[in-house]
Amino acid sequence: MSVMSETLVQPGNTQADFIKKEMNFDVNPEDPMTKATLKDHEENETIDILGSGQLIKTVLKPGKKGTRPNKSDICTLKMSGKLEDGTIVEEYEELIIQLGDVEVVQGLDLAIALMDVGEVATIEVHSRFAYGDLGKEPNIPSNATIIYNVELKSVGTEAEVEMLGIEDRKKIGNKKRERGNWWFARDEPILAIQCYRRALDFLYPENGGTSYSGEEVEQTASDADLQALLEDRMKVYNNLAAAQIKTQAFDAALKSVENVLRGQPQNVKALFRKGKILHLKGEHTGAFTTLMQASKLDPSSKAIQQELAILREKNAKDARHEKNLYQKMLGTHKQNDSATSGKIRANVKSQIFGKLAWSVIGGTAAAVAGLLAYRYIS
Repeated sequence: MSVMSETLVQPGNTQADFIKKEMNFDVNPEDPMTKATLKDHEENETIDILGSGQLIKTVLKPGKKGTRPNKSDICTLKMSGKLEDGTIVEEYEELIIQLGDVEVVQGLDLAIALMDVGEVATIEVHSRFAYGDLGKEPNIPSNATIIYNVELKSVGTEAEVEMLGIEDRKKIGNKKRERGNWWFARDEPILAIQCYRRALDFLYPENGGTSYSGEEVEQTASDADLQALLEDRMKVYNNLAAAQIKTQAFDAALKSVENVLRGQPQNVKALFRKGKILHLKGEHTGAFTTLMQASKLDPSSKAIQQELAILREKNAKDARHEKNLYQKMLGTHKQNDSATSGKIRANVKSQIFGKLAWSVIGGTAAAVAGLLAYRYIS
């Protein structure tokens, strides 16, 4: 018997027990998401996925057991979404997504991971895990709960990047970049960062610019192809930096813009964001120098000029503060010198007065003694 067969779930043990004991995963079997993940879902069964009533899945038609998708799998869906009043707001005959890359709203991303191939389910998504306060133009209002009818038609594994040609990598990478832009515009920088990082996975030239087609035939990318890939990569790094600034991850944002500037030293957006990052880190002199470089490249940019104006004032304020510190330091020294001089002058005066006093006393004593001697002799 093989080692693998020996570690199969034994009678009387749950799948959660097996995962915890045999695979060393700390599983809480009472967690709603864990419960939903570890059990099969029967027809007409309703599952409160998060345990909060904000993400409810009801099985209308069970699928083939054991065929749930994993993160990064390519899922093909037939889907429609409606508001609570029945108004249809989304409809797709064949929607292809990569699971876990937030290419749909968060609620769907979580719920689809719990569906089997061929399964049909209704998924009720609270606004928090759908389109939130902003809604979505033209027909999804603010704070709307959406009820989706979803069929998971098929599941496929993600293609290896090394097996993709330049054009396919560009297409996938830019799709993920655009999704990141969508999340960024909705003030969801963390989700935007997730999309941008995934985009970068596809926008690097593998094997020194050599890619492989599905038939494993070697193809050498042209200089023009590699340049186009570089430019797309720079866009992603620039956008990634903007999202990282929003989350106050300034060191990470600085690395992102430096990645841009290594390939494009005169990239105005990267220089502007580097100046802004240095400003936020309190490095005003470096920020001013960087922004002046950006200003020379794009003197008409109002954003750059505004940032420079703020930094000029801050640099002037810093200079005034330093000057005041120096003056206080020098003023203290002068006071100490004056006090010392005063003590010396007081000591000199005391010594002179003492000598004069003793001279007067001595002279007086001598005169009295002379007078007495004179009288005595007389």
